[in-house]
Amino acid sequence: MSAKSIRYLVAALCITSPIEALAQAAAVGVEVAASYSVRSDVVYHTGSGQELTLDLYLPQETDAPAPVLIYYHGGGWVVSNRQESSLLILPYLEKGFAVANVSYRLAETALAPAAVVDALCALRWVSRGAADFGGDPNRIVVTGHSAGGHLALIVAMLPEDTPFANECAVFPELLENELAPARPAAVVNWYGIADVADLLEEPRRQLYAEQWIGGQLGGMEIARSVSPLQYVRGGLPPIVTIHGDADPFVPYEHAVRLRDALDAAGSVGELVTISGGEHGGFSLQEDMDAYARIWSFLSDHGILR
Repeated sequence: MSAKSIRYLVAALCITSPIEALAQAAAVGVEVAASYSVRSDVVYHTGSGQELTLDLYLPQETDAPAPVLIYYHGGGWVVSNRQESSLLILPYLEKGFAVANVSYRLAETALAPAAVVDALCALRWVSRGAADFGGDPNRIVVTGHSAGGHLALIVAMLPEDTPFANECAVFPELLENELAPARPAAVVNWYGIADVADLLEEPRRQLYAEQWIGGQLGGMEIARSVSPLQYVRGGLPPIVTIHGDADPFVPYEHAVRLRDALDAAGSVGELVTISGGEHGGFSLQEDMDAYARIWSFLSDHGILR
């Protein structure tokens, strides 16, 4: 269990007696467990030559369609998996979201832009099926940490005519349902990469970005094509970014540039700065404050009601 998720569940320890806090935390855990069913290893496409899967966490006995969260795990597009990040969806379960926790191809299997294609396919699959599993297809939020934040940004920002944005159309299960491209209603970006090309050159070069792009011909152009900052324009879904200003792996400058570009283009971009924050690992209070801002942001934009 990750320290961050444990802190979230037992946050009441900071504001009440230990016995009362533990009782409250236990009650939250019991309520969430009793209110959800889980469908594991659901295949969302096989067009890559392998089965790509996600886990669905579905609220039971809801009076109305639930808001939907799609979570993309971090790991620099080169390591980790959805299971390692599964506890990071707990705050959204407590808020009543239906959640899809998504796996995608890592660099050892397929270089960029494969992870972006997979993230887009997952978004389209969830959008298509949301109503069938009790979700609201008009209230889909995409989120993730680090590389997962990048994927959440790029699926929300890519124009429909971007060449690799339409690769999902070759997958039979999508063709059969005549699935149109989907657009999320909002993005929650936890310190995601906004400019992949920036991480291939000094002074901000990062090994994980080099590994994801690999030795492909035209690697820098591929990096630009998967950089969210290339696609800033008016009319994008609202985006809230949480980023520490001492992050050694994803420059805080990315978050600032993204916010400023969104503002200049007339799209909604909010930045929550964690002063002195590095690459995650924020304090309990910083986490709680960040989630408070997220809930307010999602309420302002009609996602939470």
